Amino acid sequence: MDYAVAVEAFTDHLEKVRRLSPATVRAYRADLRDLGSTVGIGPVASVDLEDLREWLWHATQRGDARSTLARRAAAARSFFAWARERELIATDPSIRLVAPKRAKTLPTVASKDAMTQLLDAHRAAASDGDPVALRDHAILELLYGAGIRVSELCGLDVDDVDLERGTVRVLGKGAKERVVPFGAPAVVATGAYLTRARPTLLARAMSPGTAVFLGARGGRMGPRAVYALVARALAPVVGADTIGPHALRHSAATHLLDGGADLRAVQEILGHASLGTTQIYTHVSAERLTATYRLAHPRA
Repeated sequence: MDYAVAVEAFTDHLEKVRRLSPATVRAYRADLRDLGSTVGIGPVASVDLEDLREWLWHATQRGDARSTLARRAAAARSFFAWARERELIATDPSIRLVAPKRAKTLPTVASKDAMTQLLDAHRAAASDGDPVALRDHAILELLYGAGIRVSELCGLDVDDVDLERGTVRVLGKGAKERVVPFGAPAVVATGAYLTRARPTLLARAMSPGTAVFLGARGGRMGPRAVYALVARALAPVVGADTIGPHALRHSAATHLLDGGADLRAVQEILGHASLGTTQIYTHVSAERLTATYRLAHPRA
């Protein structure tokens, strides 16, 4: 089978069989097409280990980050393992492929006091009833209160939100559905938005929709718009130039563990497939505890 044809069949498999997120499928397709530009047009069976090494070497020369190189190597391994299973190739050339490990970096987290000040400021800004201010306050409260992903927030429909129970039903990675609780401040902010702001924004739409969070023209709000909102709100708080909605998720997870939540419970709330993914927040909590000790203890 031709390499390019095999790549399309593989990414179709990722999307329809493995049910990976659209963003993951796009990243794998881009990585494998980039490999194709290095090895040239030909059958998938013609690609060997030296081709893969040369591909990663070129990426290194371009200045690609270690995390990018690691992701590309992972994409190649997954693709050739799939090709071997379907007997498109006799041997898997990626088995001996070595790529630099991802640098272990701790996520950016806002302090509890900083989050309280930020959310209080947005609640005050929304007190005059401005629809956009009410929406923005609800988004920030829900992202932090439920710890959900920005894609999950943007995908919410009105029926997914249960204000009486304080829960939201989201569709996570791999099309896995889960119900996530959120607290009273998020209930109040979301309720105010749904009753006082959403009808005004919906009236601007060409046709009625079911999305919870709407943009200026009444359509479903996209991740980029949410990213811009969070960046404006959170960057001054954490002292970082580039910060996105995931920082609120990181902060929620860390504060849950700081408050004594069980690691397994946090895993369920966040929708992590692996407990190892959740465990990074234990390191964040420990680091914050150590920093507090060093500042406060007389013999630190």
